[in-house]
Amino acid sequence: MPNLTLTSPLAALVEERMTRREWLAHAATVTLLTALAPLSHTASALSGATAPAAARAAAKAATPIRIYKTPTCGCCKGWITYLEQQGFQPQVEIVANLDDLKKRLGIPGSVVSCHTATIEGYAVEGHVPAAAIRKLLRERPRVAGIGVTGMPLGSPGMEGLGRKDPFDVLAFDRKGATRVFLHFA
Repeated sequence: MPNLTLTSPLAALVEERMTRREWLAHAATVTLLTALAPLSHTASALSGATAPAAARAAAKAATPIRIYKTPTCGCCKGWITYLEQQGFQPQVEIVANLDDLKKRLGIPGSVVSCHTATIEGYAVEGHVPAAAIRKLLRERPRVAGIGVTGMPLGSPGMEGLGRKDPFDVLAFDRKGATRVFLHFA
């Protein structure tokens, strides 16, 4: 279950520094990976998987993502559940107004959606699939973040209506320039 924190609109501005909880999650991952390293033969023999695969899975499971949403948004809950299923650790903050936060993070108006997240110094706007977030973290492009405009049917958190529309995940910089980062059909 994600950690829910109520904040005022003035407190909605994101600190760029890692929180104690985020640091502890990363420290726990490093400790776990260090403990698993000597067990590579045993892990392979028992599970049929390699220790590096187990280590990658553990690292993915420990990836915290801070999500900002309004109290009235229902589709955000679906996206949060999806991220949990994909191995992320959502930390949810409910705010009355996201406009100042989106502006501070450099999210252009053409990319704005219903919720905003931050992860490892990047902004993530809207119903972005886990594959795009992982690509962002793996490649570390020089962008302010990525986002999915609007709420495309079939995107994470918008499933269940029997239709899946194609959509783009856009990368954006702080000047408002965008480009296609990934396409989902």
